[in-house]
Parts: sequence; C-alpha cells; structure tokens
Amino acid sequence: MEPSEPGAPSVLEVSHLCKSFAGLKAVDDVSFTVKTGEILGLIGPNGSGKTTLINVVTGLLPATSGTVSVDGYVTTGRKPHRVAHAGIARTFQTVRLFDELTVLENIEVAAVSMGERRSRATVTANSLLEQLDLSHLSELLASEIPFGHQRKLEMARALAMRPKFLLLDEPAAGLNEDESDALHVLLKGLPARFGVGLLVVEHDMRLMMNLCPRLHVLNYGRTITEGTPAEVRADEEVVTAYLGSSA
Repeated sequence: MEPSEPGAPSVLEVSHLCKSFAGLKAVDDVSFTVKTGEILGLIGPNGSGKTTLINVVTGLLPATSGTVSVDGYVTTGRKPHRVAHAGIARTFQTVRLFDELTVLENIEVAAVSMGERRSRATVTANSLLEQLDLSHLSELLASEIPFGHQRKLEMARALAMRPKFLLLDEPAAGLNEDESDALHVLLKGLPARFGVGLLVVEHDMRLMMNLCPRLHVLNYGRTITEGTPAEVRADEEVVTAYLGSSA
C-alpha cells in the first residue's frame, strides 16, 4: 500500500465501478472519492444500487469492472479480510452481531481479527465502549441490549478494525426520532474522533441533509448528481426520482 504523505488525508477512490447480475447493471459507472475526515452521504430510491455498491467496495461482491482503491492501493478483486486490512470497515442494514457473545467480546473479536493480541484487544474494546457510551452494557449478551445500542455496538466493532473508512449501511433503520438525533451527534463526531472518512447510506433525509456536507445520488445504478444538500434539493432529476415535490 502506498502511504499517504505525512499529514495528508487518506483517500478512498471509487472509479467507474460497475456490477452486473445476469446482464442487469445494478451499479453502472459510479465514481466518487472520500477522504479521511469527510462524510459523504449516498442516497437514492430503493433498488438504486446503494447496498450493492457497498458490497462491491468491501469485497463481498466482485466488481464487473472499475476499481476501488485506498491511497492508490487497489482493493478490487481482493477478499473481504484483505479489504479490511487496507482500511475499509462497514456495518450492515440488518444488525449482524454475535448474539451469544457479550458486548465486550463482540468488539474483542474484531480487534483480534486485525492482529491484536487478546490482552490488547480488551483494552481496545473497553476504550471504544467508553467512547460510544456503552460501557455499562459490556457484560451483557449482544442479544440482550436495546436495538439502538446494538446499532452502536456494530459501529464500535467496525471501529475496532482501525479503519481509515467506515461504510454505514442504513445506520438509522429501526430507530425512533430521538435515537436518530442521538445518532446524528455520534456520526458527526466520528471523523474527528477516530480519523476516519464516512460513507453513509440512509433513507432518513432529515438525518442526511443535516449530517452530510456532500451527497451522492444514485438511481437505477447510475449517478444522478453529487453536491451539497442544497444543490441536491434543487436538482429537478433528484426531486423527480427520489425526494418528491414536498422535499
């Protein structure tokens, strides 16, 4: 991997990415960049290719064409654990925790998977629990904690992998308005606190318009536009395809 210059942000670059299933292009020539310290929102109607794109970026699905790279190191075609070691971690639409492990152990497993010794992984896990206000739940089974805290635990587990870039697939799904507001505060602070870049996929437009300085909009697998929330709101094609006239 080519190291970035001292003090320079790392860069996740998605370039002309395509993914086809039996001839159907689920992701069609999508390009964007995210730097550490930035938050990029990825929005679009159901079926527009957002989750497929994340699955390709993280190595769960092979790309049909195009490239993904971190600081010039091409991750396309590599197994998910290699992509993780390159600096990309993610969460899922449906929470995927180890239900029969404790909250602490869920994070320890992620840290150990990145090469940390168990003793060090415990230190990492306790630190993340404290920073995400989950310490009081550390000894409970993951299946026993409230859904909103499960969402936070999944983020803590991803952060234990020491990513440069964290990809969040619908982190507000299933949350009520108060929980969504709390999530906004948490996500807003993650880039500075952990030195990561965020790519957030979400249908909660109130959250996304307030959280993301930049939005990338997909429809039928293709990019409609990318811009500030104000620019996206004013884009007629986006309004027609996704936001609606009341947006």
